[in-house]
Amino acid sequence: MKRIFLFSLLFAIMVSWVFSGGQHSDVENGKLDLSKKVELQFWMLGNAPGDLKLIEEEVNKLALEDLNCTVKFNYTTWTDWSQKYKLLLTSGQQIDLIFTSEWTDYQRYARSGAFLELENIVPIAAPELNTFIPENYWNAVKVAGHIYTMPNTWKEYVYDGFEYREDLRKKYKLPEINSIETIEMYLEAIAENEPSMMPLGEGGTGPKGFLMVYPITAELLHPWSDRSMDNYGLVSDNANPRVMYQYWGSEEHLNDLKRWKKWADNGYWSRSILSSTEDPVAAFQAGKLGAKISGINPVKYSQDVIVMGKNHPDWEVGYYPFSYATRIVHPVHPTHNGFAVPVSSKYPGRAVALFEKLVMDKKYNRLTNYGIEGVHYTNDNGYYKMLGNAETSGFKRESMNSWAWRNPEYMLFDPSFDLVKSIFTEFDKFSTPDLYNGFAEDYTPYQSQKTALEQVIAEYLAPLQAGLVEDVEAGLNKFMVEAKAAGMEEIQSEYLNQWYAYCDEMNIQ
Repeated sequence: MKRIFLFSLLFAIMVSWVFSGGQHSDVENGKLDLSKKVELQFWMLGNAPGDLKLIEEEVNKLALEDLNCTVKFNYTTWTDWSQKYKLLLTSGQQIDLIFTSEWTDYQRYARSGAFLELENIVPIAAPELNTFIPENYWNAVKVAGHIYTMPNTWKEYVYDGFEYREDLRKKYKLPEINSIETIEMYLEAIAENEPSMMPLGEGGTGPKGFLMVYPITAELLHPWSDRSMDNYGLVSDNANPRVMYQYWGSEEHLNDLKRWKKWADNGYWSRSILSSTEDPVAAFQAGKLGAKISGINPVKYSQDVIVMGKNHPDWEVGYYPFSYATRIVHPVHPTHNGFAVPVSSKYPGRAVALFEKLVMDKKYNRLTNYGIEGVHYTNDNGYYKMLGNAETSGFKRESMNSWAWRNPEYMLFDPSFDLVKSIFTEFDKFSTPDLYNGFAEDYTPYQSQKTALEQVIAEYLAPLQAGLVEDVEAGLNKFMVEAKAAGMEEIQSEYLNQWYAYCDEMNIQ
């Protein structure tokens, strides 16, 4: 409870600072005040591209003329980004724009008072953007009736899949990848025949345990379930979203854990997988991994095709979206890629106006998505063509992590992206709206139990998921005992209450 108090207190101090004169509002009397030259602080997640300074200089030439401002682009890096994100939003330092998503806890931060309400700023500071974004998108990102982020409108699918070396599949005369059985045949062939290569190698744990097993568990082994399964051991049925089942401790859970034990015993990943810090993207592109699962989606697949096609033209990259098997897929929710204006912003109107430029102005948009034309890329009859290669380019496509200001009218794609478009076209045939990612879980009532449960997951569940526990059934029983002691049942009860309230609000039956 102490941590909850501290978190709330920090926001209270910051909000007090803002309304005591710390904020320099530049939207007054229905107008955006551009009279004073200012510098905006812009924060994004991840790692900065090598030529960021060059891009920043070019953006500032435009912004100085258009909005009488400059902008400083800042990055968290991917290391401990969650903690850094929290510190940024509680420190009180000037931040004028910051990336938001459901996976950065947008709804929770909005509910806690971290962001400014935008419904009275956007129409004045960014009228073109205000009409460009459809009303249903604005409505979808509301929290407690207010808009706290500017959503991206590009329709994309980020569903997981199995990415692998198609040339190796052909080399060993394996069947096409289209099921868990064919995936296992591929992994077995790599383990037996490619001694310098690990079949899978993506380490890392999160609130749900070993990250790598989630996509394949939810989207291939149990296609009836919501892809975000599980939440504190609860799983919802896509056909009956209101109904949730107990997955942890079930026969299905036990069988899944036994499968991961078999994969570990067969050498599909290292015995030290949970502590691995190796970048799986770099390892796969360098030929050290036979396949990837965690965090893979059609766009990331196309990026590997570009890089590996340049560096190793004799290699082929294959990709099997799990949704081809399940026939269940949803386009991303409007909360997935957005930008908010924190309460510590000094110039909220100017920040929103700059974001409008990034989305709506072709010069800003192309510059920050693809770099300087002729230096970093060329426009080859409507296709993006990177100059140099992955090692020499100082600005690769979307390397500013510019997902939130994609504009379909200005987007350039590598010819390999036609593969992604064909996947999206196939998804369009059976996609349905995302009912889940608009749910704003408020875990304040069970924060202390949640913290305790995450420790139990890390200590007992993650090793089970990584196949490192010899007696799987005994290990699962021990995990359930410890999870209940940590407060699992109290969490589930309150979580279900919130879920039912959300279903009522959204008329989900």
